[in-house]
Amino acid sequence: MKHVLVVANETVAGRSLIDALRRRSAEGPLLVTVICPVNQPREGYVVYEDTRRASAGRRLDRTLEALRGEGISASGLVVEADPVAAVKDALAQLEPTPDEIIVSTHPHQKSGWLRRNVVEQIQKVAGDRPVEHVVVDLDEESPGEANVLVVANETLVGEPLLERIRERAAQGPAAFLIVCPQSDPTMSAHPDAERRLRRALAVLRGEGLEVHGQIAHPDPFTAASQAVQDERVDEIIVSTFPGENRSTWLRGDLVNRLRKHTGLPVEHIEVEPDAEAVAQ
Repeated sequence: MKHVLVVANETVAGRSLIDALRRRSAEGPLLVTVICPVNQPREGYVVYEDTRRASAGRRLDRTLEALRGEGISASGLVVEADPVAAVKDALAQLEPTPDEIIVSTHPHQKSGWLRRNVVEQIQKVAGDRPVEHVVVDLDEESPGEANVLVVANETLVGEPLLERIRERAAQGPAAFLIVCPQSDPTMSAHPDAERRLRRALAVLRGEGLEVHGQIAHPDPFTAASQAVQDERVDEIIVSTFPGENRSTWLRGDLVNRLRKHTGLPVEHIEVEPDAEAVAQ
């Protein structure tokens, strides 16, 4: 029986990946182990109970159900490790040892794994095992959930921003990653930013939205760029105080720079300094 190790996260339930496993099953008895690495930020730190594990678990369950429905023996788990480390651990621990590895990603323009050369790194640790790269374009297969990056700090709990997030969620399936740049990079703790982030997450999750967030690099352009590098991001919302006189982000032309750098739609929401009181 051939043992195939599958490494995937957001694409784990993709039709292209399932079809690749069906083809192998038609060739003979197949055992499949699926590992879903949960993305972790390279910069900054997380200040929330991670919902990504639960989301990855739901996708994994759908995949295992589909494979078992095809008569394929399949099991899997969600792991909190980068994909290369996850493969190393799986090769050392799984019995029987996998004969082949399939790595599933988004297309290059939406794949943080491909931008970090994850497939090539997995090929190096795979030894003489064949490694296949399966590209899953969820936009082509079916209209999927959009990943929306929200960049905000002092305006994060302002009602205009929270309301815009609610409106975007009502327009169609969406998950939100809130990046809150550090207020003072010289400090090891960021209590004000953490308070705002925790408050925003509590409010939005309490309304049923899928949202997670992190304190990030103090420069908002760098913080947003790092998130786009690491994650699949479909659109960006930037929140600032009104006008360049009150917003250093606007004086730095943040919105236009992100549009040019990422090629993504970037929406700008202005929040008056006293609007935070509305959301408290």
